[in-house]
Amino acid sequence: MTMDAAALIDALRAAVGAPQVLVDGDLSAWELDWRKRWRGKALAVVRPGSTAEVAAVVKACAAHGASVVPQGGNTGLVGGGVPDDSGTQVLLSLSRMNRVRAIDAANLTMTVDAGCVLQVLQQQADDAGLLLPLSLAAEGSCTIGGNLATNAGGTQVLRYGNARELCLGLEVVTADGEVWDGLAGLRKDNTGYDLRDLFIGSEGTLGIITAATLKLHPKPAASLTALAACANLAQCVALLALAQSRLGPGLTGFEVMGDFALALVHRHFPQLPRPLAPAPWTVLLEYADTEGLDTARTRFESLLEAALEQALIGDAAVAESLAQSAALWHLRESIPLAQAEEGLNVKHDIALPVSAIPAFCERTDAALREAYPGVRLVNFGHLGDGNLHYNVQAPEGTPAGAFLAAHEHGINRIVYDAVQAFDGSFSAEHGIGALKRDELAERKSPVALKLMRAIKQALDPQNRMNPGRVL
Repeated sequence: MTMDAAALIDALRAAVGAPQVLVDGDLSAWELDWRKRWRGKALAVVRPGSTAEVAAVVKACAAHGASVVPQGGNTGLVGGGVPDDSGTQVLLSLSRMNRVRAIDAANLTMTVDAGCVLQVLQQQADDAGLLLPLSLAAEGSCTIGGNLATNAGGTQVLRYGNARELCLGLEVVTADGEVWDGLAGLRKDNTGYDLRDLFIGSEGTLGIITAATLKLHPKPAASLTALAACANLAQCVALLALAQSRLGPGLTGFEVMGDFALALVHRHFPQLPRPLAPAPWTVLLEYADTEGLDTARTRFESLLEAALEQALIGDAAVAESLAQSAALWHLRESIPLAQAEEGLNVKHDIALPVSAIPAFCERTDAALREAYPGVRLVNFGHLGDGNLHYNVQAPEGTPAGAFLAAHEHGINRIVYDAVQAFDGSFSAEHGIGALKRDELAERKSPVALKLMRAIKQALDPQNRMNPGRVL
């Protein structure tokens, strides 16, 4: 450890207390990402307990020339929340900042620390008789600061929007250690540039989100869930259009799962229920109604009957209880876990116009199978908002790690070229991080990149905030 590093460690201990500055022992909980693809080495892991302490940490790092990597629940998938391997970066964990500051039922808002776990916030809102609709598979461990820093999506974007649409205000520590308080829960505020939207989705490269004011919604009077079997993706898209016309804004979820994606779930988690026979595509629909259970059930079942009559689905199963509904969602949410059990895979988090999805999949499936015979496609995701997790698993019997190392670049080229051809995005909800930085540089328009770099230079001229990520 150099003298400068020693002085910085002393300054960090003075800022947050010695027990909250970790430099020795096993730090893999912070230095290793969720996918176990990125392992870094931090100079120190620092755990501030307040916004003032975050500001003090940032000022200390700036004074000693160190960069800062903010981290929430460390559930990211693109290597954006772990340090590099230089041993010079300070990993700033917001996990101790987990206080719900206020719930304003009349204003339908809650103001919370950035380190609050998403599931805890969902429960706090529920206890207040309200709904926080942001929901994703990692909600038991991801934090709201990370959700906002990556503009997380999840399963209810179709009805409620991304994390950006659910945030009314932020508190941010800037690159020079100042605190911007923009937490007012206003739905209308046209006093200049929208600073909030600069920091949402910026992945910690412009400043550190320390708190947020979130939109809440009234809880629905009834919620119904069903699985439906479709023969092809064109039928899935037609079913979505029918559901939107029949259910309107009450359609809160529309997830699609390919046959191999569900086959992996049943292979690795055979104890989970299997309500429908295997089909090329299985759709999970969720409908929330404000008029009560009987009205909701009549409307929902009418939709499914119409879909059967129009031959859009071959079979359907409606959950008869909250437990059954949770079990259907558990099938969907178990796909990433089943993939992890199967082995490393090439992940793609892509967005496309919904109308283009059938043609995209037909073309790209064929191109991948021609280039990599035996490759297995794990295709699932949020069809309602055009977001697919279009993942590629090694052929049966091929070592997954070796296949990933040898072919990830070539597979990405095929998939992302096709995404671009269909006017899509190669990152829908996971962010850029370190994993997709080169893709951004290659595929984003030069004008957009110039504007992004100008913003980065203006807000973080010394490049201290999560350097090497995004840009």
